[in-house]
Amino acid sequence: MKQTVLFVRSLLFSIGTIPVIILFATFACTLGPLMPYRIRQEIVTWANAFIVFWLNLTCGVRLKVEGLENIPKTPCVVAAKHQSAWETYYLQRLLRPVSTILKRELLKIPFFGWGLYFMHPIAIDRGNPRVAMKQVQSQGLLRLKQGNNVLVFPEGTRVPFGEEGKYARSAASLAVAAGVPLVPVAHNAGYCWPAGGFYKRPGMIHVIIGKPIDPEGRDSRSLTEQTRNWIEATQQTLSHKR
Repeated sequence: MKQTVLFVRSLLFSIGTIPVIILFATFACTLGPLMPYRIRQEIVTWANAFIVFWLNLTCGVRLKVEGLENIPKTPCVVAAKHQSAWETYYLQRLLRPVSTILKRELLKIPFFGWGLYFMHPIAIDRGNPRVAMKQVQSQGLLRLKQGNNVLVFPEGTRVPFGEEGKYARSAASLAVAAGVPLVPVAHNAGYCWPAGGFYKRPGMIHVIIGKPIDPEGRDSRSLTEQTRNWIEATQQTLSHKR
């Protein structure tokens, strides 16, 4: 019976989100280019806000956020744990204006990817790490100069709840090159919304935003290690907050 309830609630969530994504993605592709970028992102990410709300309403997934005061008023690089699709929706709404580093294949997804293209992401070729690093540096510096935050998932791909992936140095390298703060983010979204899974579990998604790390006088290796240590240590405090 429990499995049946989870299925019905997860199905209701999907039924509600798919038309919303199509609607806002269509707007981004048609009317969106006719307006200033920041207004376009403000409007399109209403869909993100709806998805977080709808997940709560249909699947009983609540939200608790700590450390909002740690987000700088000026452009920064944000390095976040990557466990599910949830944080991509939530953080793109929270950090706007923001450019997210993502795999370029996502831009080929009908409607979703087409709309995403007009949000000024940094789409990289994960099959060529050297070229990808250059893309992150050059496009990331440009986006920061334009006033955007840059969102990086340093593990590169979604990692199941409770596990740790290998941290790339892209976020730290960009922060050092640009001379902007690096903000670490930990969360347990993968428990309620498992990577690649259809079922959504009820519970509390707890997001903790760490204090900005000043990159001055630092190298990317030590900055990455400090970021990793903070995120993974903080993850341990979230393991049972469900």
